Parts: sequence; C-alpha cells; structure tokens
Amino acid sequence: MTAAEVREVGAKPGSVLVIPVGSIEQHGEHLPVVTDSLLVEAMVDSAVEQTDGLPVVVSPTVWSGFSPHHLTFGGTLSLDFETIRATLEDIANTGLQNDFDAVLFVNGHGGNGPLIGSVVSTVGVETDAEVLGTTYFELATDRIEALRDTETGGMAHGGEFETSLMLAVRPDLVGDSSTRNGEPLHESYRWGGQDLLDGGSVSVYRSFDAYSETGAIGLPEEASAEKGERIRSIIAEELASLLDAVHEQNA
Repeated sequence: MTAAEVREVGAKPGSVLVIPVGSIEQHGEHLPVVTDSLLVEAMVDSAVEQTDGLPVVVSPTVWSGFSPHHLTFGGTLSLDFETIRATLEDIANTGLQNDFDAVLFVNGHGGNGPLIGSVVSTVGVETDAEVLGTTYFELATDRIEALRDTETGGMAHGGEFETSLMLAVRPDLVGDSSTRNGEPLHESYRWGGQDLLDGGSVSVYRSFDAYSETGAIGLPEEASAEKGERIRSIIAEELASLLDAVHEQNA
C-alpha cells in the first residue's frame, strides 16, 4: 500500500489497524524458530479475507517478542519487556495518526500475553481510538478442543496445535516424523497453564528446559495438515467476527 492508500482506509468510518505480534524462538527439533510469527500472520490474513471489504489495514508482523524462557535452547531472538512494549506503543501511536478508529493487536506467542495487555492500557489511555488485544489461539478454545486427539498438555509449545497449523500453512518448514519429539506439559501447580487452550489462572516463570529436553512441549506426533486446516478455518472465522464487531462498534 502507498501512504495515500493507508490514509484513505484510515479515514473511513470504523477503520481498524491490525498489528500482528509474533516471536523468534525455538520450537523443538521439528519446527522453525519463526513459527509464531508465520502463524499469527497467516491467521490474520485468513481472517481479513473473510471481512468482505471492511476498512482494515494489517501492519507488517512484529517478528520479535518476549522470549527469555527459551534462550537456553538457542535459536531465540528476544527483546527486553520494556523495549518491545515501547516498540508496540510507538507502532500503534504512529499508525493511529492515519485516523484509524481502532487498533487491534493480534498476538501469536504465549509469552507476549501480559505484554499485549499492558500495551492495550498504555496506548488506550492516551488516545480516543479504541485499543484492543487478543491472542489468536484463545479466540475459539471450545471449538478447537473438540478437534484435538491429545489430552490436556498435548497442545502446548510445538505440540499438536502448532504443528498441525504449520503442516497446513508451511509444510515445507516442518521436520519429518523422526524429529517430532515432544512430551505433554505437566505444570506442578494445578492452577497453572496446561497448554495453549488452557492458560490457567496462575502465572509462574520457568525456563523451558525445566519442562522439556527437546524444547517442544506437547505431542507433535498427533498433528496433521487436515487438522491444521480445520483449526485455521475456525480461528479465521472467529477473528473475522471480531474485526466485524470492532468495525461496527466504531463506525
């Protein structure tokens, strides 16, 4: 898009600026370090295709997130919490100068969750535009739950969920079955997060090497491209519905 085209969309009633946020971090022996960024971008693109001409602009994906808990495995590029918060604030605030009525952060990395919530507040208090944030894999947990072949713990980091989506979105980047080695997540606190569909009510910091020898948590061997396509369809539908609602709320 040209600058003029961005301003033209921003000036329309109910316009929405979407900012995907991912990470660069290890995902076990079978998935690339760019997994979170690839998937959040693919989910946003699939959703926007269903919005039937809504005034929406999607920014380039913010590819680095908050991932210090992955550093022991290598392959991770992480930003300091304050650095990425300031970066997201600047992106949103300058983007909103194009007259968008709302900005929506779409997160694709679990470690960014508290960060997104913080940015929604710090940007929201300074602007008349509506500021929202979501993590895409939390949008339709009940519907995705019905698709899983694993018990709770199998859809954690690099497990059944993400591997299925990657097989649907970028199968050329997924390692063969011999590399798909994970183990179910076993959080010692029963209130803690158990996998991507069960974030838990208690947060606790642990380095990933406390959970896994390979860097993957969950059961990637239960993944399939067909399941990934069904998950992508569900998430795209839910995210498109959210964009519709944000547009109507601000038109």
